[in-house]
Amino acid sequence: MSQNFRPVKCLGYECYPPGEEPKSFKKGDFILTHGSAWTSKLIRFGQKLRFHGVDAKYTRWNHCALIINANGEIAEALGAGIKKTNISKYKQNEYFLVRITASDEDREQAVAFALYSLEEKYGWITILSVAVCLLTGLKFSFGFDDEKICSGLVARAMERTWAIFNRTPSHITPADLAKYYNVDPTNQKEY
Repeated sequence: MSQNFRPVKCLGYECYPPGEEPKSFKKGDFILTHGSAWTSKLIRFGQKLRFHGVDAKYTRWNHCALIINANGEIAEALGAGIKKTNISKYKQNEYFLVRITASDEDREQAVAFALYSLEEKYGWITILSVAVCLLTGLKFSFGFDDEKICSGLVARAMERTWAIFNRTPSHITPADLAKYYNVDPTNQKEY
């Protein structure tokens, strides 16, 4: 990350091991999680090209999703496009719930953006662009406005809460979000 990296203020985060889940959800918060599929491993490998040393810990995650209501419904970018699902699908996976700092109005705006994005296509071209950036170190991006990757969806939603990123939001990775929000997987206590 560049020298002008500035973390985003948040209320904290909570780690939920497999089988456990939060008692409550607040719209606008988001989760970071990881899987074992080959695509998951490829994303983590790619992130390791950018994150070294003390920052390598942020490459633990390869997926994220935005909480859109108190019932645990989420908006997430999947291979089939941006879908509304429920966080319960991740109950058998470890995930970190990031509690953002935002007004109720800003949270509504973040969720409104995610809901507006439903049924958009997955950003396969954006993934290619991110890969080019990770492999070469160039700050060159390309993609389509109506296509998103999971972390791009969350980052674009977080822009509605006054979050400011020093990277193009469409090209933010799950590791970038973890670093921006200071989600340390080696410190799994609840805040």
